[in-house]
Amino acid sequence: MSKPVTDLIHHPYQPPAGFSAPQPGVFKASTVLFADTAALRARDWRHKNGYTYGLHGTPTTFLLEERIAALEGGRHCVLVPSGLASIANVGMALLKSGDEVLLPDNVYGPSRALAEGEFRGWGIVHQLYDPMKPADLEKRIGPHTRLVWLEAPGSVTMEFPDLSELVRICRRKGVPCALDNTWGAGLAFSAFDLAPGSGEKLAVDISVHALTKYPSGGGDVLMGSIVTRDEQLHHRLKLTHMRVGWGVGANDVESVLRSLPSLPLRYRAHDEAARRLARWCAGREEIVQVLHPALEGAPGHAHWRALCGPEGLAAGLFSVVFHERFATAQVDAFCDALKLFRLGYSWGGPVSLVVPYDIPPMRSAQLGTWAHKGILVRFSVGLEAPEDLQADLEQALQALRRPG
Repeated sequence: MSKPVTDLIHHPYQPPAGFSAPQPGVFKASTVLFADTAALRARDWRHKNGYTYGLHGTPTTFLLEERIAALEGGRHCVLVPSGLASIANVGMALLKSGDEVLLPDNVYGPSRALAEGEFRGWGIVHQLYDPMKPADLEKRIGPHTRLVWLEAPGSVTMEFPDLSELVRICRRKGVPCALDNTWGAGLAFSAFDLAPGSGEKLAVDISVHALTKYPSGGGDVLMGSIVTRDEQLHHRLKLTHMRVGWGVGANDVESVLRSLPSLPLRYRAHDEAARRLARWCAGREEIVQVLHPALEGAPGHAHWRALCGPEGLAAGLFSVVFHERFATAQVDAFCDALKLFRLGYSWGGPVSLVVPYDIPPMRSAQLGTWAHKGILVRFSVGLEAPEDLQADLEQALQALRRPG
């Protein structure tokens, strides 16, 4: 070739094969090149036996999908741009006009907003059920119910349901169920083995996971996953994934791949610190309730213990309810006075976070476990020294004594 610019683009050198390192290589592509037209015509994007286009997978995304499937105990995985995108993809794949989806009353807020917004506009109806009363789910499943969402624990208020019994009900009714397993992260329990040691084969149909949280671990990646064991269901989900055009960035995938080996260590550290702080909060007179599944007396503690074991894991989240004598302005002052806990949504990263919530508008009806009128504050415990976080909470509680 005579022109240097052409030679730069079409240079024939290929690096030798056989390079191996602890971290996998990062492949970035929209266009994928084929050796000839026969290869172009023969390549099938629906199976991981070749590459067709960047949206349908690269060696980098295939690797993360396989590792997340293994983490969750599933067989198939697709990656999407966020945890909420994984919820949306499931709904778009399984629901059509005239269908019904059931959501727990303590569902992740954006999931409920999706049902009330886009899905309602598409002719898909929804009901909310009390996740702490399996009989309520059973009576609400009707002839048009095509999907049941599960959460363990519930968003913000942290009730841990009898997840196994809820799945049994879905099995008896012949309705597929999907679990938001972000809190469990594939470590606290297996979504595809909900009766360990019993001989009963009990599993959800779909597990979605906000990789934004613990798998990323840095608070700097947005990504979600959808894991299944059933190949036909996986292809149904993947077809929707293709038609919608979901894609994830190779550098974000690289970040999650780099963080995965330390996930169990980080998850346990978040868990241990959160329990220490939750127990300390339970002894404060300003606080009337601590919501943490691993604490005795917390809503659904017995269900958590039965599924996760008495020495089981429980993530790094907990919420507290302040005494009703404290006004919103006083609780806000407490949050503002915190120095190590920063105000911000999400969780699972190295920085501890805090958010106050107004619970009544978030629930269609008061769950039986919600008996207090005070303001709720949720904490996400990061990786700071627990004693420093406890000191931060103690100094910020002084703000509550100021007039509201």
